[in-house]
Amino acid sequence: MTEETDATSQIEAMGRRARTAAAELAYAPAAAKAAALNAAADLVEARESEILAANALDLAYGAEKGLSAAMMDRLKLDAGRIAAIVKGLRDVAAQPDPVGEVIKEWDRPTGLHIRRVRTPIGVIGVIYESRPNVTADAGALCLKSGNAVILRGGSESLNASRAIHACLVGGLRAAGLPEDAIQLVPSRDRALVGAMLRAVGLIDVIIPRGGKGLVGLVQTEARVPVFAHLEGICHVYADGAADLEKARRVVLNAKTRRTGICGAMECLLIDRAFYDRHGAVLVEDLVAAGVEVRAEGALLKVPGTVAAAPDDFGREFLDMICAARIVEGVDGAIEHIRRFGSNHTESILTEDDAAADKFCTRLDSAILMRNASTQFADGGEFGMGAEIGIATGKLHARGPVGAEQLTSFKYLVTGDGTIRA
Repeated sequence: MTEETDATSQIEAMGRRARTAAAELAYAPAAAKAAALNAAADLVEARESEILAANALDLAYGAEKGLSAAMMDRLKLDAGRIAAIVKGLRDVAAQPDPVGEVIKEWDRPTGLHIRRVRTPIGVIGVIYESRPNVTADAGALCLKSGNAVILRGGSESLNASRAIHACLVGGLRAAGLPEDAIQLVPSRDRALVGAMLRAVGLIDVIIPRGGKGLVGLVQTEARVPVFAHLEGICHVYADGAADLEKARRVVLNAKTRRTGICGAMECLLIDRAFYDRHGAVLVEDLVAAGVEVRAEGALLKVPGTVAAAPDDFGREFLDMICAARIVEGVDGAIEHIRRFGSNHTESILTEDDAAADKFCTRLDSAILMRNASTQFADGGEFGMGAEIGIATGKLHARGPVGAEQLTSFKYLVTGDGTIRA
């Protein structure tokens, strides 16, 4: 048996078990799903030391592989991040159950009563790099939305992912739900990723969460539909009517809070009117904070900046690096973002309603913000409890993908012996 054949047979077996579990989850009581998530949260809390010990093995493996500082930060767990996983599970458990929600209903002159009702998608495949917390987030959101899930975590996060997955399975068991509802691919074999991408009829949608290499591979090779974003090239635009102190706070936070997440600012755009009024203070703040600012024109007068290369605009650094340039008003910012953006998240800093309206109307990124840090581009911060990822496509899910975005819908039509003339 070849490696590819063996991987295909493993994923097919997991897919069949997942479809059986999904059929049961589709009508599982909301209380049972919430109980499973709360029980899983209890187990994560109780097994913190085990999970951290498993994560220590992953960190050693990641260091041996030569992962970047940003990737190591994504991989690392500590007491605070374990507490965040627990909170995320409890938050998702507490949310209204989306399955069965009546989205809309209406009556027809023929006597028919029609309801559009949320329903699970079926089986979700999640392929992710580094972050072991995605194991909990993805498992929780898929369960909440009545979907079974097959998780394939990054090779470097296998030990912590296994430990967290065991807690999720324990929660399912405690609530009397099928344990196959949340499955974890058990090895680092890369052939299993390809098998998931080809699993038509077994997996209904693939969600990749990771770097450009992973997402590009999935989008290119998947025969299963995909929810994804390729890159998080997020822009912050300081308009001429920006409040200086707000702008300084937001720009620093957007770049430096966590550089390795997809919502980190990668390019700062400064309106010439802002520059004429306040100078290069925003760039000075970034340099003082240890950011390598790759700039052009007048911004290069700031000590510590370096000249931007052409490909620095439209680049996802995921590091303490960002590009910066002066633009001519909101129209200049819009033109730049349309050319170099990835339709992820953009923020305008302004007190001018007209400028904000133009920015938000004429750009088509999944998330558009005003006077707020792009680091808020996160399902938890949107009140979703957690997210599987950010979707930048225009069909079905867009922006943070939470439980509601993991549902489809069906029509329930009621008549009274009604026939069509």
